[in-house]
Amino acid sequence: MGKASRQSSRERLREERQKAAQRAKRNKGLVVAGAALAIVVLIVGGGYLYLSSERRAEQQFADQYASLPPQTVQDDGSVVLAQEGASAPVVEVYADYQCPACRQFEIASGPTLQRLAAEGRAIVHYRPVSIFAQQPAPLSANSLRGGAAARAAADQGKYVEYNDILFDNQPAEGSAGFSAADLKQWGRDAGIEDTAAFDERVDSENTVVERFTGSYSQELVSRAQEAFPADRLQGMSLSELIAWGNDNGIDGSFLDGTYVNELIQATAAVGTKYSSGADKFDSTPSVYVDGAKLGNDAFSGNGIEKAVESAGPGEVDTRPLAADDSAMTEVP
Repeated sequence: MGKASRQSSRERLREERQKAAQRAKRNKGLVVAGAALAIVVLIVGGGYLYLSSERRAEQQFADQYASLPPQTVQDDGSVVLAQEGASAPVVEVYADYQCPACRQFEIASGPTLQRLAAEGRAIVHYRPVSIFAQQPAPLSANSLRGGAAARAAADQGKYVEYNDILFDNQPAEGSAGFSAADLKQWGRDAGIEDTAAFDERVDSENTVVERFTGSYSQELVSRAQEAFPADRLQGMSLSELIAWGNDNGIDGSFLDGTYVNELIQATAAVGTKYSSGADKFDSTPSVYVDGAKLGNDAFSGNGIEKAVESAGPGEVDTRPLAADDSAMTEVP
């Protein structure tokens, strides 16, 4: 199941949305003459209208998200996709952009979640994490760069669109990917309008990632290995380790206010929230409906839909982010 499978799912979802919204007038007047033509030239009123295949692809991409409900950034950097005032089950999705199983989940169930949110039948709570942050680069760097860029896209109201693009372009494990140049281009592909602000944030977060996965992590881990027995160190979250480093001369202040740090804190938070029993968070993707963890049903649109139908209204445990809290953080 790759891009073709995702495109098929997206196309079905797009058709459903078009029928519901009665947007029959969309794209009227556009004539595509021949699949082999890259550019179609129409003579209109003595002028020329150039419709490239790229422009048509952009329009199709926009169409498939046209009926999405509001995307609301939360105070912890997560994103809630829901109709205003919706009373419905809450579906929490914890995923890492470098995680292959998360990509498979998104291909299989992502369109269903978007549809359920659009219909007011579910409140979808996207909660990106980084389970690979302590792994060597490029695994850690890919995970953190992707997550931070998605958070920057959320500032622009395009989290869901960008989320899908990231998973479509997920690097193979062990291969460098999610370059700053690609991340910025994908922002344009997702329809982000304030590209200057988005690009600036992507570049600043990339600087943080390079520093974190380079000398900082090496020193932090080396010093911690000297200070703690292996079992104690293994039980510490990265957030706890960073706090210990700050108290012991390993300056992590460059992480303050960054989206990289939001990912690290979010990963620690889910470990605390779902710490034991059948609902324990131990891998990605982890999908919860009103706090109950789904198993293999999460990898099926039908499975997700049935779980939502059998659940009652839930509550989102975060608050919307204040507008002035998403201001650009200066990075040394």
